[in-house]
Parts: sequence; C-alpha cells; structure tokens
Amino acid sequence: MYFRNSIFESNFKKMQTILVLGAGQSSSSLITYLLNKSVTENLQVIVADVSLDLAKQKINNHPNGKAISLDIFNEEARKKEIKNAAIVISMLPAKLHIMVAKDCITFSKNLITPSYVSEEMKQLNNKVVEKGLVFLNEIGLDPGIDHMSAMQIIDRIREKGGKMLLFESFTGGLVAPESDTNLWNYKFTWNPRNVVLAGQGGAAKFLQEGTYKYIPYQKLFRRTEILQIDDYGKFEGYANRDSLKYKNVYGLNDILTLYRGTIRRVGFSKAWNVFVQLGMTDDSYTIEDSENMSYRDFTNSFLAYNPSDSVELKLRYYLKIDQDDEVWEKLLELNLFNPHKKVALKNATPAQILEKILKESWTLEKQDKDMIVMQHLFGYEIQGKKEQIKSSMVCIGDDQTYTAMAKTVGLPVGIATLKILKGEIKTPGIQLPITKEIYEPILTELKENGITFKEEKMPYLGYNPDKTY
Repeated sequence: MYFRNSIFESNFKKMQTILVLGAGQSSSSLITYLLNKSVTENLQVIVADVSLDLAKQKINNHPNGKAISLDIFNEEARKKEIKNAAIVISMLPAKLHIMVAKDCITFSKNLITPSYVSEEMKQLNNKVVEKGLVFLNEIGLDPGIDHMSAMQIIDRIREKGGKMLLFESFTGGLVAPESDTNLWNYKFTWNPRNVVLAGQGGAAKFLQEGTYKYIPYQKLFRRTEILQIDDYGKFEGYANRDSLKYKNVYGLNDILTLYRGTIRRVGFSKAWNVFVQLGMTDDSYTIEDSENMSYRDFTNSFLAYNPSDSVELKLRYYLKIDQDDEVWEKLLELNLFNPHKKVALKNATPAQILEKILKESWTLEKQDKDMIVMQHLFGYEIQGKKEQIKSSMVCIGDDQTYTAMAKTVGLPVGIATLKILKGEIKTPGIQLPITKEIYEPILTELKENGITFKEEKMPYLGYNPDKTY
C-alpha cells in the first residue's frame, strides 16, 4: 500500500549539507536558525572552526549538526569540506572570503558572506555567472539589512513615479537601555579595534543639497546630527567614510542629499573627540617602553611638559575642558589618570593601548544586553509634492549568546541560504541584496523573527540649517 505524508517523503529526500565556516560570536543566531530548520528542510549543518570546542558549543548536541576542527589555511582539508557541501557560508574575516570563493567556483558551490564585496571578489563575477552560481555578499546587518530595508522603500517610491531627493541612513551597535551603566552610554558590541579606528583612512564624503562635502578625521566627531527614535529617545550620528559609493549601488545618481552615518548616544562623539585630538587613536607607530607605562604615563605622553602642573590640569587646559564639563566626568570614569595601572603591552600603538583601557570599562557583563539601532530618511517628490519617510528599527539582544548583533547579522545570512538552496534566489553572479528577488522574502521572514521597521510619513524637510554637517 502506498501512502504519502511529509515525514515519510522527507526520508527519501537527499539530505543537503550546509557548511558554515567560522563559529565566532556573530554566528550564534545563524547556526541556531539553520538547525531549527534542519528537520523540516532535511539539512545537515556542519560548523567548521579552528576551535572544535567553539564549534561544538554552537551545535549544542543537535542531531543534525556536526562540529569539525578546520584550519582554513589547510588547503586540502578546506577543499574537501567545500566539495562535499551543498552550499557554503563564510563567517570568516573578510580577507579570507576570497580563497573560499575560488574553491566554491572550482566545485560549483553557491556562497554567502555578510562582508563587503572586495575588488578581488568582483573580479570573479564572470566565472560565477558562467557556472550559474549565486555568490551573495553584504547580507548581514550593515551591510545587509540596511541595503534591503532601504531598497524596499526606494523601489516603492520609484514605482509610484516618485523622484528621490534625499537619502540618509544611520546604524549603530549600542548597549541596551537596561544595561546602560556608564557615563558614555556605550559598551563594545562588536570588534573593539574597529571602534577605536573608526573614521580613519581619509575624509568622510557625502552630498548635501547637491554639493559635495568632506569632513577630515580630526573634525569628524564634532560634526554630528541628532536623531529621534520613538520610545528610545535621542541619538547622534557621525558621518561614515564614503557615502558617495551608494549613488551607484542604490541607483541614486541624481540625488541631492546622500549621507550615511554611525549612531551613538548624544554626547559620545564630543567626548571621543578628546582621544582624536590627543592622538590616542593613532595606529601608525609604537610607543617606547609601552609595557612599563602606567595609564597616567600614557595620557601624559601626549601633553606638553610642565614641571608643576598635573596631568589632569594640562589636559583640561590643552583641550579647554571645564572641570564641571560632562566630558571631563566621562574621562575620569575611564581610569586614564591612574598611576598604578600598567599598560602591560609591549611595542603597542596608541590605538592598541586605548583599546585595552576602554575594554576594561566597556566590555559587556554576563547579564548585559546589546541593542542595534537603524534609521533611514527618504526625501522624494511625487506629482509635484515633496514628502519624507522616516523608517526606524531597534533590536534588543536576548543574552550574551544571542545578541542583537548576532541576530541581525546571522538571521539574514541563514534566511538567504535556504532561499538559495530552494531555488527562490537564483540570479547568478556576485550579488548584493538590493533586488526584490532577494530583499522581499528575507525582510518578510525577518519581520516574523521580530526584526521590524516602523515607518512614519512627514513633510519634506530638505535643507535644515540646524544640521551641523
């Protein structure tokens, strides 16, 4: 007797193997999502990391999960795992994606990464297209959710005959309000080194009312914009390094205002500017005898010699900080003037020493939660009328494993992986998530997982003389 049911049929479907390269913090939600889907979708999820223990933690004894130790530089082992997979996800550092990508071409495997597309990756496009493969990149948070949520509204405006006049976009990884316990209203939710070096490498570039604007690094943190997020209060945004590249990415070549920035709580940037002006964020040289310096010595090394004035007085005088200024309170909180605390880093750069100091105050505690905040502004003209849309998203982490950062990076990767496996995303080539084929189904499922945007229509503001940028 022949009968049908989904469980019976699934036993005859060939189990498909998803290879996840890298079991770092941002992979937690991704791996759990895939394992949760593995029964109904008949999947095996192989998590490969140089640390077998870390990979095992992420699998958490799930029957459809397998943890393996893999040195990504072991070519034979790497190629073996990629060859045997149905699809490959690279959660490795961005510079390592290219070797994985070349193997995926060799063995005709689709590839997903959350990282920016490198020039080397772009050069593989013809080979990827020839083999009919999908290499989907920039499918995490920023880049990723920012692309999809922006393009969904931009496309909607265009379909109604609207002309884009303004696009501003801001994203920030912050500490959740219930875990906000320091004067900076900030804790590290991502790579601390990237935070310390943020904004370096050239002037910030953007468009303002048809005029190209540039902010040099030494001025970046004093040129901020105030943002309002419903239920969460005021934030500030400072400019990202290059907003202009999004003219082509989003098809905004005729737009008047184009600005992308990073979100922090109000007051952070003004205080951070102290480190920039002192030179503490410089990563281009090492400090002599750094391992034996105290934190006070480190701070003093950037100030002029004076036989009588204290380090505190010299710093306040140099940067014109009043003793009752909230910036001064923030600096005191970081232990910068402690004569007993040793740097204990040999041949360290100023940026490396500052990172060590900050990590002691800004590392998330076990009970802490993080928060992702994103906001877009769209100004447009339709049938002779100018309008504006504000779209905002806030995501709060569950705990130190399933952080907001892990959810917003990992879930889009996981959803995209299954859509590609099932043939729902199939356009070949080096792809970004900026087409309806990609962004519509992923945003729909993200909404089902609690990652939602709140839209508000308002009068078009256009040029705002109160903005400091």
